[in-house]
Amino acid sequence: MSSTASESGGLRKTSRASRQGLRQQSRRERERRFDIFKDNLRFIDEHNSAAPNRSYRLGLNKFADLTNEEYRAVFLGTRSDPKRRVMKARVAGSRYAVRAGDHLPVAVDWRTRGAVNPVKNQGSCGSCWAFSTVAAVEGINQIVTGELISLSEQELVDCDRRYNSGCSGGLMDYAFQFIISNGGMDTELDYPYNGVDERCDRSRVNSKVVSIDGYEDVPPSDEKALKESRCASACENFDWKANALNPFIHLLLLLPLQGVFTGECGSQLDHGVVVVGYGTEDGVDYWMVRNSWGPDWGEEGYIKMERNVKGYGSGKCGIAAMPSYPVKRSPNPRKSSAAGAVIISA
Repeated sequence: MSSTASESGGLRKTSRASRQGLRQQSRRERERRFDIFKDNLRFIDEHNSAAPNRSYRLGLNKFADLTNEEYRAVFLGTRSDPKRRVMKARVAGSRYAVRAGDHLPVAVDWRTRGAVNPVKNQGSCGSCWAFSTVAAVEGINQIVTGELISLSEQELVDCDRRYNSGCSGGLMDYAFQFIISNGGMDTELDYPYNGVDERCDRSRVNSKVVSIDGYEDVPPSDEKALKESRCASACENFDWKANALNPFIHLLLLLPLQGVFTGECGSQLDHGVVVVGYGTEDGVDYWMVRNSWGPDWGEEGYIKMERNVKGYGSGKCGIAAMPSYPVKRSPNPRKSSAAGAVIISA
């Protein structure tokens, strides 16, 4: 047998062994995923069997074959900067400090007022900080100008790199500062989301469609002040807020919910969301929270978080620990070409 024939036979054997190994590995992975799915399903059934005594129910979704550790590693991305937290406590804005005689609406939902775009999906990129920032800016822009424009999360992922780290995480206040320093930001249509770290597109980052004038922090660990900020124009103010949120214990954030979440959770902030309103359901006060995991998570992409909870100084799951909001007074930049701007007039 020639050397070439021998080498060819050896390569075929190696190839067969490699394919067989991949098939075995794939089979083992499928079995592992199925075991995780069964564990999650068991958890759901046990929880829902006690549903008459609880304000919320669980169900299955696309994350149901992931462990708690896996989804936290892939889908969370807010970085809690200790220095920034101290500074926020020292320089919190007084705009929404609670004052004697304040009378607020019993419920607010900015979705019904045309200030909230459809729920988006960050995919397997830890860019929740970008999505919560963009949703807050989209909201304040609509409140002030009457136009709901879908803005670019990818621009923040790619270009906001002084303090933030793209798919590896970031903080909303730093993103607000980037938008201010840049003079505005581009639309989602013009600078679409790809869900991966890419090189900043300088031509698009200079295409400024919506701007903000500043940002402020809601007084930390103060749910009443947070309620003031959600009231917004109903209280003759024009502001919008982004939040950092702690993941719920076990799989509660992984699985869709119906009703008001009243379960246990911690205080280590690692996920960015946006509060778009508040209300009361069956006697339980709640925040209406917009997530960035697509409309097939939670209640069409939203979750009702318990509000006014005794024993939670920073709110349920830390929702009132580091709230902030963009401020807008000035008109948006003039753009030479309107291409790429998706505008919905309120």
